[in-house]
Amino acid sequence: MTEKIDDAHSAAVSAPLAATEPGTHPALIETFRKQPRAVWVTAFAAVIAFMGIGLVDPILNTIAEALHAPESKLTLLFGVYLGVQVFAMLITGWSAYTFGPKRTLTVGLVLIVVAAGLSAFGSTIDQLIMLRVLWGLGNALFMATALAFIVGQAKGGQRGAILLYEAALGVGLAVGPLIGALLGSASWQAPFAGTALLMLVGAILCAWMLPADGPRGDRTPVRITDPLAALRDRTLLVTAIGSGFYTGALFTIIAWAPLALSVANKAHGHGAVGPIGAGLVFFGWGLLTALAGVFLAPRIADRFGQKEGVLGAITVYAAAMALAAYGAAADSVVLIGLAVILSGLPSGVLNTLFTSVAMSSGDPATPRSVASAGYSFLRWMGGAASAIAVAHIASWFGAPAPFWFAASYCVIAIAVVSLVRNDATDRAPIPADAALIGTEEM
Repeated sequence: MTEKIDDAHSAAVSAPLAATEPGTHPALIETFRKQPRAVWVTAFAAVIAFMGIGLVDPILNTIAEALHAPESKLTLLFGVYLGVQVFAMLITGWSAYTFGPKRTLTVGLVLIVVAAGLSAFGSTIDQLIMLRVLWGLGNALFMATALAFIVGQAKGGQRGAILLYEAALGVGLAVGPLIGALLGSASWQAPFAGTALLMLVGAILCAWMLPADGPRGDRTPVRITDPLAALRDRTLLVTAIGSGFYTGALFTIIAWAPLALSVANKAHGHGAVGPIGAGLVFFGWGLLTALAGVFLAPRIADRFGQKEGVLGAITVYAAAMALAAYGAAADSVVLIGLAVILSGLPSGVLNTLFTSVAMSSGDPATPRSVASAGYSFLRWMGGAASAIAVAHIASWFGAPAPFWFAASYCVIAIAVVSLVRNDATDRAPIPADAALIGTEEM
């Protein structure tokens, strides 16, 4: 069974862009009707995991007030989460090979349940920070195998499976901030409790309904050092470094924007921006991120090429950061919120195109999942560093400074990506699931 999953995942990663064009894949409703229970169970768990991406943002200010947490501790909720993702990239493939994909996936879900459940009873910001470490590890273990399970078990071909996972991505990214906002308006603990309960249902269903792991000898061997060895490929390395700087800018939005909104609102004599206001902003961001990654990115790559598409999207992202910085300097909640929402468009494009370039480069003998893990190792390192530093930058230079730093990260990313010299990679078809792999670890 696991060999089938590995083969299916590799095939899905290399599926050509033509498979995504109208008329070449089954209708979504038809795809949904024919799926077995194992696919639905995994997709349900994936929706909850994707919801976790935007869960904390709407309640960040509420947590700050309830736990009297300084900004430097609040942004650590993202920094440590990403930090553990960095090192998890080195062990997820090895874990799936050593213990089996189902065991890896189920353990990841259990860790999320424990972390989210205990977070609902947390009484200090330090406790929440430690639990986010556990949450990040669980998310990495689950996401490393969820797409492979869906592709391996789905009926209707690879594209049908990817359609289902794309739907889970869109629902999770868009609904997560709204759920966090609605539950967070009652108490800051409620979103954590709700996530824990939903994920517990998913963990039980996955443990019960997913097919058992096959013999270890049927799996493709993966060593912990393999993702780092894959970075010896120049194109993959340069792309990963460029993506690391962009991801630093991305997590400036995720970690700092909710706090910047409140700083601007307080400057006008009001209180912190509540969960509903922040939730609506990040709902718009999540919706545009999902839609742009799935629908807009392939069209941009078709017209301009992947490298040019990346350079153009980073430029637009830098402009969004400049708008956010101007809004923070002017204490304008509207401008900061607008910049956050609009940043979802270039963010979705970059998640897909950066990942596509990474997946299209490297040694053909290196499994795509291993190359992707090496790429993600450097990508999330940039995000973790940014999330940890952002509050300190604001305390040193003022509320607009993190956004100006994010714009400078984009300039560095443009310079790095300009060094990519691989015409074959630039014009290669976008793998059908690049949008998913580019977003799923956030």
